This record gives sequence, C-alpha cells and structure tokens, in this order.
Amino acid sequence: MSTILLVDDERPFLDVLTKRLLRRGIDVLAVSGGREALEALQRSQEIDVVVLDVKMPVMDGIDTLKAIKRDYPLMKVVVLTAYPTVKSPEEWVDLGAFECLMKPQDIDGLLDVIDRAREG
Repeated sequence: MSTILLVDDERPFLDVLTKRLLRRGIDVLAVSGGREALEALQRSQEIDVVVLDVKMPVMDGIDTLKAIKRDYPLMKVVVLTAYPTVKSPEEWVDLGAFECLMKPQDIDGLLDVIDRAREG
C-alpha cells in the first residue's frame, strides 16, 4: 500500500485534486502546510511520493522540500507550482525535487510523473 501526500494551502485546490486522485484509485493524505507535511511523514510509513505546493504561509515549499530531503533523503517530491518565477524546474531538481510541474496540471500528466517517481 502506498499513499500520496498532497501539500497545498489552497483548500479548494487541495479538495479537488484529492477527489480526482481518489477517483483514480490513489490513496491520498492531504495537508495544508509544510509543518503538517513533516508531521504526516513522521506518522506514516505508507507515503511514497509528496506533491508539494511552493507558495505557502509559515513554511514555504523551498523550506519544506529541504526539510523533507534532509529527514527523508529517498522520498520523491514533485513540486507543483503556479509561480514560475520562484525557481526554474532545474533549480527545484537541484534542491532535491523529482520533478517540477506548473499549475494547472492535467491529471494524466500528474499521474504520469507520480508513477515515474514511484518507479525510481
């Protein structure tokens, strides 16, 4: 059993994406911030991929990604952002992200990246 951890502070987006992934048979744990993501990772051994927003209050995507990679170096993190000016996709990969995708992202494209992340 494996679970996708969705991290996004925009509750409507989080709810819609969660429902779309659940309909595709993917187990989802949704949280609204970086600190909640780290707590979820501490509690669950089932999480195999994190889908991470960039712009979040308190603990943004950069700090969250760095903390995840420090504490869980093998965890696959897919950055999903609407802000291309924050960092380029290559810079996110340099920080440890598996891949960086732009919002809006079609569900099939996201699922493809999640599957590739799970494979290796």
